[in-house]
Amino acid sequence: MHPFSYVAPKTIDEAVDILKKNGNRARPMAGGTDLLVQARANKWDLDAVVDIKKIPETMNLEVSQAGLTVGSGVPCYQIYDDEKIKKEYSAIVDGAFIIGGIQIQSRAAIGGNLCNAAPSGDAICPLIVYGATAHISGPSGSREVAVEDFCTGPGTTVLQNGELLVKIVVPKPNANSGAAYERFIPRNEMDIAVAAVAVSVQLNANGDSFESARIALASVGPTPILANKAGSSLAGKPINDDSISEASSLAKEESSPISDMRGTIEQRKHLIEVITARMIKEAVKRARG
Repeated sequence: MHPFSYVAPKTIDEAVDILKKNGNRARPMAGGTDLLVQARANKWDLDAVVDIKKIPETMNLEVSQAGLTVGSGVPCYQIYDDEKIKKEYSAIVDGAFIIGGIQIQSRAAIGGNLCNAAPSGDAICPLIVYGATAHISGPSGSREVAVEDFCTGPGTTVLQNGELLVKIVVPKPNANSGAAYERFIPRNEMDIAVAAVAVSVQLNANGDSFESARIALASVGPTPILANKAGSSLAGKPINDDSISEASSLAKEESSPISDMRGTIEQRKHLIEVITARMIKEAVKRARG
């Protein structure tokens, strides 16, 4: 592994300056559970690893009337240990709770999971269905990007030279809404998803029909997929098997998986259809309380 310097800046500006100076030979580190493994495998020749956990803004975790703010360095265990987050953002908890094992979750961050940009990233699809926004700082100032647009390919993102993901902001869910996330894996834990689905639903006041829905798919494309057709198909429909079956079939068609050592195209498409139906039903159950 190429020798590199470890730097722990205390401000966003300091971190941005270091990242800009070193260009593609520097990487920010949230938990390091992906970065250090990839550095050891010589994915990059790094001159600097920039630890962001000393920066207050990246370690801020807050639930307010406006929504949820998750600093890019906040570890998973702080998310699923928070009672307010468990109550209002259950799908994010679903994802955070299965990123590695307990030891990994004490370091790993959903911000790092997003920046790693794996198509199987367990934190990404839950953020997408909640309509989350990534807040980025860089040499040219700050900007915001919808999470569904953040990943541009396997391991690549919209982050440019010198830019740093500072936080993720999630809007407060409306009343009569619910969300859920589930993956299929060959083993019981600490594995990579063969296919996974997150769903959020907004029900009418009576709880018997869909007002809107968002469906996101993992491990079945080069990036996590916001299945717009599947989600839109539920709007205005009654909550029944026909509506759910139609949305699940559309989600299957919107997936674009490959065959590899963990699964075939046909298996993954079947799994997407099955898991989508299951997650719609679970999201409805949660929306109804």
